[in-house]
Amino acid sequence: MNPYFSILVVCLNPGDKLKKTLESINMQTFQEFEVVVKDGGSSDGALACAYDLEKEWEKGEGRRLRVIERKDGGIYDAMNQAAEEAEGRYLYFLNCGDRFYGSDVLEKMREFIESRGAEEGIFYGDIYERLTGQRVASNPRMDAFGCYRNVPCHQACFYSRRIFGEHPFDTGYLVRADYEQFLWCFFVGQKREKLVFAYGDMLIADYEGGGFSETRENRKVSAKEHREITGKYMTGGQRFRFKMILLLTLSPLRTKIAENEKTAGVYNRLKEIVYAGKGQKR
Repeated sequence: MNPYFSILVVCLNPGDKLKKTLESINMQTFQEFEVVVKDGGSSDGALACAYDLEKEWEKGEGRRLRVIERKDGGIYDAMNQAAEEAEGRYLYFLNCGDRFYGSDVLEKMREFIESRGAEEGIFYGDIYERLTGQRVASNPRMDAFGCYRNVPCHQACFYSRRIFGEHPFDTGYLVRADYEQFLWCFFVGQKREKLVFAYGDMLIADYEGGGFSETRENRKVSAKEHREITGKYMTGGQRFRFKMILLLTLSPLRTKIAENEKTAGVYNRLKEIVYAGKGQKR
């Protein structure tokens, strides 16, 4: 029988980060999952811990781990390759260096999905950001403005496997392919494929932060790709209105406050209050 979850970890010379990530997976109380480690050609010996865990799990039941060593064209191509190998009903990407927030994350998410009737779609929660030491709340009720402003990062999201059969990550985007996929799910998949967007009040990942998409150079690329992607799924009127809202509400200043260790706590608490006003329990 196929596992309930597929935990997908992509890496390239990850050092000891891979071991720490796998340790957090190994601690999960819910056992009906597989791990796919997709490696792009590491030469630092980091895969040894994955092969050791693979042998250990072979002796038991419920969990399994597979290591796929194959060249790829970058992080999103690697994630697509991992998704192609996945056999679970729901897929989750955990980057090297990131960890599950607690040992019961998969158990809680399974219960949440089942409470929804095991629908198809994206099931998401919040993340803990290690750089600022704060819980980062996700928008509990997605709408077009929420899609323009900020969608949950993939470390907060569990995806129905069928999404990747319909619309894998577009590798033409360097840093925003997960954002493009989320918008496809919202503007296309929600209508055509009956996909749902369901928020659960839980912390999913302990997010390392400071990754590939957050370098100064890639932030410029990110802004360019954001314009391209929103132009693909939203009307000119929508984009103009949403941009004006962000300017009038001092979005650039709020971003700086959210990223500052000294002010992030106050910002995130205010953000949680706003989201709670949308009628979702926090």
